[in-house]
Parts: sequence; structure tokens; C-alpha cells
Amino acid sequence: MKKTKSKVASIIFIVIMALFIYMPILLLMVYSFTTSKTIGSWNGFSFDLYVEMFNDPEIMTALLNTLIVGVVASLLASLIGVVSSIGIYAMKKNGRRLMDGITQITMVNADIVTAAAFMMFFILVKVIPDGYATLIIAHTVICTPYVIMSVLPKLNQLDPNVYEAGLDLGATPSKTLWKVMVPQLLPAILSGFALAFTISLDDFTISTFVSSSVDTIPQYLYNKLKFKGVMPVLRALSTLILVVAFVILITINLVQNKKKKEKKFF
Repeated sequence: MKKTKSKVASIIFIVIMALFIYMPILLLMVYSFTTSKTIGSWNGFSFDLYVEMFNDPEIMTALLNTLIVGVVASLLASLIGVVSSIGIYAMKKNGRRLMDGITQITMVNADIVTAAAFMMFFILVKVIPDGYATLIIAHTVICTPYVIMSVLPKLNQLDPNVYEAGLDLGATPSKTLWKVMVPQLLPAILSGFALAFTISLDDFTISTFVSSSVDTIPQYLYNKLKFKGVMPVLRALSTLILVVAFVILITINLVQNKKKKEKKFF
């Protein structure tokens, strides 16, 4: 009886906390389908804000900039992260601990400190043009540790004899790496890519410090809220970003669950 009451109380607490956390987001999404200027006033269901959003050249430019930087930086971070993970995995225990600590610096460091460091670096290294180049480099650096965090645990779960078996069967080290190891790491690589893209999509501080000529969605939102206040169209834009992040999360979980079921079957 006590266990049942405790379980019910726990469920009620979780539901209340979930409502408290996600209610503002749900309200934002609901009111993105009405043209009222303030949340709380309903002018009828419509897609007018989404039409206005897709017809706004500033929003479309910021969205395109965000996608270009996010996709390119995530691809580079995934490539560097996979290679780095394999290198760390091959190290001895002390070297692995040291590299683990180094790769996590940008994750635990304050964004403002990292942003200031990038800004000073790009001021000193003047050969790198301001804009896409600085943004992609900075986002690649901050996203790579998240790929390593996704791939390295998967490497630790693999049978260490698989790589040697590939070599024994006549494959070169590079062929064994890309034909044997990488396919088994694919779910972790996809998870790392999606996580890196989400981090890039959400970044504001570092993007503001390293580029003054290319605006991403977070920078666009900040500038509009600062100078023009809350605009109804921003509700539609925020909802779109939330939906994209949600779809990425669901896709990652579905891929991982599918791989787990395939392993159990075989």
C-alpha cells in the first residue's frame, strides 16, 4: 500500500514538474497559430505567422546562415570526432585520461570565456576572413567534444579483436577502419552529428563574438527582441526551431532502438 502511494505521488510530482517546465513552450507553440500580438488574446486559428516568416527575407537569410554553419560544422566535427575517438581509444590509460580531460574543456568552460578566446584568436590571425569561416571554425571546435562523447563509449563496447580480425583477413589498417569499425560506430556517429548540429543551432554567445557580418537565428532573435520587442512572427520561428530539434531527437532514439533490436535478433 505504501509503495503504491509513493509511486502515485512520484508520478504526480513528475507530471507537475513537466507542466511547469514545458507549459511556456506549449503556449508559445499554440499561439504561433494566431495573429494576436500578445499571448492570451486569441484571434482565431491561422497559418499567417508562418506565411509571414517564410516571406521575410531577413528570417530566411538568418535561417540559411544557421543551416550552412550548422551542417558544415557538424560534418567536420563528426569527422574529427571519430578520428579523435579512435586515437584516444588506442592510447594507454594515462594518455586516455589526459585527452579525455582536454577534449572536455570547451564543454565545461563558460561560453563567454570561450567566445572571448576565439575573438582574440581571430583578431590575431587576420588571414581568416570574418563571416562563415570564423563561425564554422568556432562551431566545429565547440561541437567536436560532443561527438567524441557519443563515439568513445561505443568504441569501448566493441570487441577489441574485430580490428585485428580485419587485419588478419588481409585488409589494410585504413580499410579495416572504414569497412569494419566505422559501420559499427554509425549509430553513435549519427547521434554525435545530431547533437553537434543542435549545439550549433542553439549557440549565441560564441557566434556573436566571432562574426559581425553573418547573423544566425539566435543572433537574429536577440537583435529583433532588443530593438523591436516581441514580434508575433518570432513565435512561429521559435516553434519551427523547437520542432526541428524535436524531430532530430526522435530520429536519434529511433535509430538507436532499431540497432539495439537488430543486435538482439542476431
